[in-house]
Amino acid sequence: MLTMSEPVRHASPARFGLTEPRSEEVLRGLGLWADRRPSDGSEPVLAALSRSPDPDLALRGLERLQGVADWDALSAALHEDVVVRGRLLAVLGSSTALSDFLVANPGRWRSLTDGVDVSLDLAEDDVLRTEYRARLLIVAANDLAHVVEPDLPFVPYDTVAAQLSDLAVSALRASLKLAAERVNGADRCRLAVIAMGKCGANELNYVSDVDVVFVAEGDLGVATRLASTMMQIAGQSCFEVDAALRPEGKAGALVRTLDGHASYYKKWARTWEFQALLKARPVAGDAELGQAYLDVVRPYVWTAAERENFVEDVQAMRRRVEDHVPTGLADRELKLGRGGLRDVEFAVQLLQLVHGRSDEGLRIQATTAALAVLGQGGYVGRDDAADFGRSYRFLRTLEHRLQLQRLLRTHLFPADDDVAALRWLARSVGLAADGRKSEGQVLLAEFRKHANQVRRLHEKLFYRPLLQSVAGVPTEALRLTTKEAVARLAALGYTSPDGALRHIQALTHGMSRRARIQGALLPVLLDLFAGTPDPDGGLLAYRKVSEALAETPWYLRLLRDEGAVVQRLAVLLGTSRLVPDLLVRAPEVLRLLADTDALVGGDPHAIGKPLRSAVSRYGDAARAIAAARSLRRHEMLRIAAADLLGFMPLSTVCVSLSEVWGSVLQSALDAAVRASGEPVAALSVIGMGRLGGHELGYGSDADVLFVCRPLEGVTDADAVKWASGVVEKIRRLLGAPSQDPPLQVDADLRPEGRQGPLVRTLESYRAYYRQWAEIWEKQALLRARFIAGDAALGADFEELIEPLRYPAGGLDAASVREIRRIKARVDAERLPRGADPSTHTKLGRGGLADVEWTVQLLQLQHSGAVPGLRTPSTTAAMEAAVSAGLLAAEDAAALTAAWNLATQARNAVTLVRGKASDQLPTSGRDLVAVASVMGHEPGGDPGEFIEEYRRTTRRARAVAERVFYGEKP
Repeated sequence: MLTMSEPVRHASPARFGLTEPRSEEVLRGLGLWADRRPSDGSEPVLAALSRSPDPDLALRGLERLQGVADWDALSAALHEDVVVRGRLLAVLGSSTALSDFLVANPGRWRSLTDGVDVSLDLAEDDVLRTEYRARLLIVAANDLAHVVEPDLPFVPYDTVAAQLSDLAVSALRASLKLAAERVNGADRCRLAVIAMGKCGANELNYVSDVDVVFVAEGDLGVATRLASTMMQIAGQSCFEVDAALRPEGKAGALVRTLDGHASYYKKWARTWEFQALLKARPVAGDAELGQAYLDVVRPYVWTAAERENFVEDVQAMRRRVEDHVPTGLADRELKLGRGGLRDVEFAVQLLQLVHGRSDEGLRIQATTAALAVLGQGGYVGRDDAADFGRSYRFLRTLEHRLQLQRLLRTHLFPADDDVAALRWLARSVGLAADGRKSEGQVLLAEFRKHANQVRRLHEKLFYRPLLQSVAGVPTEALRLTTKEAVARLAALGYTSPDGALRHIQALTHGMSRRARIQGALLPVLLDLFAGTPDPDGGLLAYRKVSEALAETPWYLRLLRDEGAVVQRLAVLLGTSRLVPDLLVRAPEVLRLLADTDALVGGDPHAIGKPLRSAVSRYGDAARAIAAARSLRRHEMLRIAAADLLGFMPLSTVCVSLSEVWGSVLQSALDAAVRASGEPVAALSVIGMGRLGGHELGYGSDADVLFVCRPLEGVTDADAVKWASGVVEKIRRLLGAPSQDPPLQVDADLRPEGRQGPLVRTLESYRAYYRQWAEIWEKQALLRARFIAGDAALGADFEELIEPLRYPAGGLDAASVREIRRIKARVDAERLPRGADPSTHTKLGRGGLADVEWTVQLLQLQHSGAVPGLRTPSTTAAMEAAVSAGLLAAEDAAALTAAWNLATQARNAVTLVRGKASDQLPTSGRDLVAVASVMGHEPGGDPGEFIEEYRRTTRRARAVAERVFYGEKP
């Protein structure tokens, strides 16, 4: 394309994009060429010609006009009037059909100086045909002119579509007027013409059927003849008028009364018919009757989403449309194919029909206008709305250009190898070569980019699970008065509906985008919370989380766009008081709710590696340990969420929690050592109790021992002093007040308990255990496991305690009696006052202590001879005992069932209450919630869970009394 500012000397017509052999001859004949160069003053005309979508086609059009028009006047206008030049050359280079019209009506070129006027007030059919085409010419010329003369104003797609729609409406009115003059007795009826589809939405194409519905009162026979005649006149003069969207389609009556329409839509209409009514607009005939028609049908439109399977029906309809695209053309079909216009329109209409029930701002016909309101209201992300809109306008513009060529209805993008067609279409929409790609290649890249983007957004929005949830909420529940809202909340199961209403009002107050998104989410959430154990607590927690994350930009967007996140979050908040506290400080875990695999994570034994790596970047011990605590919070929330949602088995939960604690200790130890100067000793952390057994729960402290070994040349005293300082720093920083709960590092199982030194050397442990170790200390060492610090020292410690916890000769009778005595004392004295021994998970009958003491006694008695018993894991030790014939399989099954049930129940109580507890609730919402976490149906009797727990632990208690206190089987 050329921009001419100086005369071109010795030029070739090819320089202006002209490729045909006769180009120079034609230019000479038009007075635009002389002496191997442009004629004087013709450079602007030739430059404009070069920018035409098809310069050769435009030149042929000029040659044809020369023979029929007042060429002197036309030539002068081309040279002097930039508007005429831009409009005429754009039309001639874009449309053979409009070129034919100009040749047949040579004086019409003068109208190219006019503004766009689409009114038609005519008395004859043949005049209507000519005037309709003349006004179409002006719309197209105005639309295309900026391509040829870039200084002329660009006309947006929306304006062009509206002008075409207005022209069609004017043609319908003119056709109806002409029909009324031909039909006898036209005054015996009232007839209203309702535009549907693109005309109703003010977004018509250049070439399209115009969809209508007729409503009449009075003499229906006359009204039918009037409607039929109108359709015939318009069809012969302007465009086909299609009334197939009427009730019962082509098989139904062409004209119905208002009551007839109302009866049909009330009883018989299918889902797609309500979708079609979304774009209904009275355009001709009796305006009062047309408005009455809208008043009748609109309530059906805005309650259609309540119909059973509404969302699935709309989605299925889109798939059927797509399936009818001929094989091989799907990627080129602008309208119906994947990534085509219907993808945008179906998605927008579905969103309108679902959310427009409560938001009247969405009750508009035009696709682009509705999309803008959806974005402003937060129903669609701002970026998604903008991208969807841009791509829709681009595809519609391509459709317009393709139809203008011959004024034929087409939606087929050129084939990849049709170079000429691609070049023409690219130039018609203003795309140019970029130095690496030709115009056609640039167009192909743009087309594919927009089509892929449309398909991606279509699948994201059209199949959004939240739509189904919103559609399932009754319309009246979306727009309740205060009194009605309180009643509905009470009916849903909220015990404090007034309080719930205050939370709703706080979340939706004002006109902000955030408030509008909350308004769309809350009806769904209220129903979802109603299905949880604690609807009131869930809503309160949701308010707190929402307020805490108010400035987190992606929070509400995630809930809106990811239906699974909303559903899962409702379960978590309506069940657990631990989750909300963690969530406001680890909101990033919310994103994981959309991806089950990411939520569950990989190998639980490896989850601590990223934590240790992240913490290692901090040089300051306080900051490093704070980071470790923060990362633990993240992992704990992830594990809790996966657990509560039923995605993570108990064994994985326990291992994961244990690994996270071990990684925190390793990270804290590394940081404290780095901050303590040059180390003088090796230091190791030995996990004890549940931490050592990989059996940690949500509320468990970390039971540990600390062991050190002086480096060469360092005394034991100096080594212990240095190591004790490191350990004290670890305990202080882990337990320091912060946003996170303090982490307690419990070293009470060390030699001499709280009275003994916090850290001992390996040799000190050796000496102590050789001389002073009691049977309960040997029993405690059964679950000792190196978890952090110097691995070689940890291995040496485990080797040191092997003979103590796995005695070669087993236990003598006195040791067995002592263990039984200690256990009996624990049973009698350790159970908290007022606790129910039948439902206390740790110390109750058949609880954790009964199972673990039974298994540990077998380990102390037989691990010297049975290597399989040498494990810190309770369940693994039971399996080994069965394999060795030390425990009957049915007894092991009873003990395992009780241990798993008590461990899971203990975790459930912590999750539900937000704090550790060993006592099961026996009534109230906490019991309902715990039972729900344990897999019992939310609507069932939670007492059944308590009975199941008691039955299971009674069986385990019987086994424990027989195996622990009596003879082994």
